[in-house]
Amino acid sequence: MENQQQGPRPIRCKAAVCRAAGEPLAVEEIVVDPPKAYEVRIRIVCTSLCHSDLTFWRMKDFPGVFPRIFGHEAFGVVESVGEHAVEFAAGDAVVPTFLGQCSECVDCRSPRSNMCSRYRFAVRPGMPRDGTTRFSDAQGRPLHHFLGVSSLAEYTVVDVNQVVKVNPVMPPPLACLLSCGASTGVGAAWKLAKVEPGSSVAIFGLGAVGLAVAEGARICGASKIIGVDINPDKHELGKKFGVTHFINPKELGEKPVSQVILEMTDGGADYCFECIGLAALMNDAFLSSREGWGKTIILGVEMHGAPLSIPSRQILHGKSVIGSTFGGVKPKQDIPILADKYLNKELELDKFITHEVGIKDINEAFDLLLQGKSVRCTIWMDK
Repeated sequence: MENQQQGPRPIRCKAAVCRAAGEPLAVEEIVVDPPKAYEVRIRIVCTSLCHSDLTFWRMKDFPGVFPRIFGHEAFGVVESVGEHAVEFAAGDAVVPTFLGQCSECVDCRSPRSNMCSRYRFAVRPGMPRDGTTRFSDAQGRPLHHFLGVSSLAEYTVVDVNQVVKVNPVMPPPLACLLSCGASTGVGAAWKLAKVEPGSSVAIFGLGAVGLAVAEGARICGASKIIGVDINPDKHELGKKFGVTHFINPKELGEKPVSQVILEMTDGGADYCFECIGLAALMNDAFLSSREGWGKTIILGVEMHGAPLSIPSRQILHGKSVIGSTFGGVKPKQDIPILADKYLNKELELDKFITHEVGIKDINEAFDLLLQGKSVRCTIWMDK
């Protein structure tokens, strides 16, 4: 497909294309252009669905742009590199990430931030540097990108700032998890909250990110990990991830969740994590945190755009609220560390994967997530 005189050529391959908000995806033949400067083209081995894919799949207005190729949690192998993509070579095992790291701006150089200020995170329909697309359908019409990754395709093109090399001995489905969900939750406990041994943690929402927070808190040595979820099935599931106590708000009658947590922790949890994206739950999490040093970490994107309203008097009592994207994880620096934690049998990733399908059954993966039946569903490109 490639020789030294001509360089990389366009590739024809399969992709799951979404042509309208909320509609089933169709597996189509597409054309993937060669990588431009500071880009790499990746052969996707497997990908998995994240709730962010669902959120934007449903979205009719901007940034819900169609037709589009979704997917942003993936593992693959570099197929070809563009000019100046000097840190990568064909054959490298990599994960793409929705958040970039240029490693040169003031934010990337600081341990206090993981938000690159040279190439700011935004939900664009094209590539981050020039805004154009590398995808077209069989008729030559453009297809839009998603979060700069678009991994529901056999091949994709990603900016070098959004690609991380991983140890090639990592099993592909587990490397895939480090691309988004597992890193976000584990990172929130490890990097952002800096959960200490013996501390108490309350997690609101035991989806993939919430369970990853529990896993991170377990690794950090938290002694009490309280899971809050209205799905009773999450009680047993949570135990696998280190959850020691479970609260179903539907079973409390008139009693507020915060009061139950205050009683369970003798004054409030040291760390509260909101992993759903509801302002009311963010408030509950804040009220459940301890006076003096309680931290509330917001990981959920508020699904209705509602503002967060918390009692200002309680802020004066020493509580704090922290927001985060990607759990404070710096992709190029921290994902290899998390991979090593897995390989050293410290971080348990296998339990996140509950289902697997081939790309032809992509809509089944969407249904499983919509129905709350899967934590993570691996989607294999060659099946």
